[in-house]
Amino acid sequence: MASKKSIIGSAAPFVEAAAWQSVGQGWRQLFGSFQNLGFSFEWHDFWSDEELNWSRSFHPGSIEICLNLAGHGTVAGDDGRAEFAPLTAGFYRAGAPMLAATRRAKERHQFITVEFAPEFLRQHLIFEKNGLHPMVREVLAGAAHDSTVAPAQRLTSAQQEIIVRLRRPPVAISAQAFWYQVRALDLVAEFLFQPPDGEEFFCTRQQRVVRERVDKVMAILRETLAEPPPLEELAKRVSSSPFYLSRIFKQEAGMTITQFLRQARMERAAELLRTGRCNVTEAAMAVGYSSLGHFSTTFQQTFGCCPGLYPFATPTQKSLNKHHEKVGVESENLN
Repeated sequence: MASKKSIIGSAAPFVEAAAWQSVGQGWRQLFGSFQNLGFSFEWHDFWSDEELNWSRSFHPGSIEICLNLAGHGTVAGDDGRAEFAPLTAGFYRAGAPMLAATRRAKERHQFITVEFAPEFLRQHLIFEKNGLHPMVREVLAGAAHDSTVAPAQRLTSAQQEIIVRLRRPPVAISAQAFWYQVRALDLVAEFLFQPPDGEEFFCTRQQRVVRERVDKVMAILRETLAEPPPLEELAKRVSSSPFYLSRIFKQEAGMTITQFLRQARMERAAELLRTGRCNVTEAAMAVGYSSLGHFSTTFQQTFGCCPGLYPFATPTQKSLNKHHEKVGVESENLN
């Protein structure tokens, strides 16, 4: 009977190739080898016309960190779910039953995944079990069989800088093997540890307060797309000054409040068009655009096509079209 290690190693290349075949050059390995080194950094940059299943890319038994820059993705298991919005990160363990994972249609997706083999984690974390996330402790103990998902969290500005360096290592080629291994361990320390029960590190508390303020502003804007409150009102509602709010929002979200509002409006308009609940004019009005021309230009810059054509390429519209065609054929037969 083959060992678990050999089964994982032999299946991994096939799983990866099958998962990303449709995106072509939109997936490439930055560095590493899941089988030989125990970790692998991979860069993804692609546009998906249809919803993409990326669960087949998860190595059985692995823990994977996803650093999500653009596009929306979901990873779900029996005991948890991670919603990857732009500029978020999270981790999950691939066990049984298989995780469900999708990438939204009609979006550009940009993200880095970092896969860790159980052997790599055991080698480097043998003396650090007490401070680890329970998901990782189970891997070290050899008791990890179920799929598990940790909630996604917003990327900090420092973590966004890590992503930039991962794509363009600031060292000579001869030093990159050592550099990437150090970065792999950095990410383990960044994401796979947690403070003791009932405690919170000072820096973590500061980051949490900032993140909560930014998340609250984002929630307010998503609820008031047609008539968003001015900056002064937003700052007042999150107990901040306008200047400080603008600064922390840019640091935390990687974009200005105005840029986020525009993105949120386009995402909402695309949803309305995709589901067929609104025509172009209604969608523009619903998200706060009084000028149809301005709305159309912004939409095309965001999605690469004009809003009038957008719905017809979505899975929802294709399904509706097939339904209407079927009804039409049945009507002809009856006549």
